[in-house]
Amino acid sequence: MGDDPIGTTVGTTMDCRFAGHYGVFVGMTIEILRRATSRARLSTLAEAQFGDMVKAVVDVERRVMAIGGELHSDEEAALIEDGSAQANLWGVNLYPAEQGDAWIEFDSMINVRPSQGNRSRNVEDPVRQDRIRRVVTALVEG
Repeated sequence: MGDDPIGTTVGTTMDCRFAGHYGVFVGMTIEILRRATSRARLSTLAEAQFGDMVKAVVDVERRVMAIGGELHSDEEAALIEDGSAQANLWGVNLYPAEQGDAWIEFDSMINVRPSQGNRSRNVEDPVRQDRIRRVVTALVEG
């Protein structure tokens, strides 16, 4: 978390250096949000990474969200390392400049889960989408 005053108030910052199914992650900063952050902060992160989008993984049971990874699978691995169960993790793309429902896109390779009734990259179940949306809304102000 270092000197970042926002990082100290919202969650855990992990400089990832661990081996997992997807490889070894070194030097990537993934933040696990446990308290609210601002949409403006997400915009800054988006500009530094993908331009207009932030990849995020939401734990619908623990009501936390990981941001800052290059891939959803990086954030998924960080949340699992932090105690999350993979079955509760869903990948989304956040577009901080967008308004309404358009700012959350339910698209990620980690969402392909036939055993949980989700056969595509998109989160297909509207109830599950609503649970994800509620967590994101609680963790991002503005």
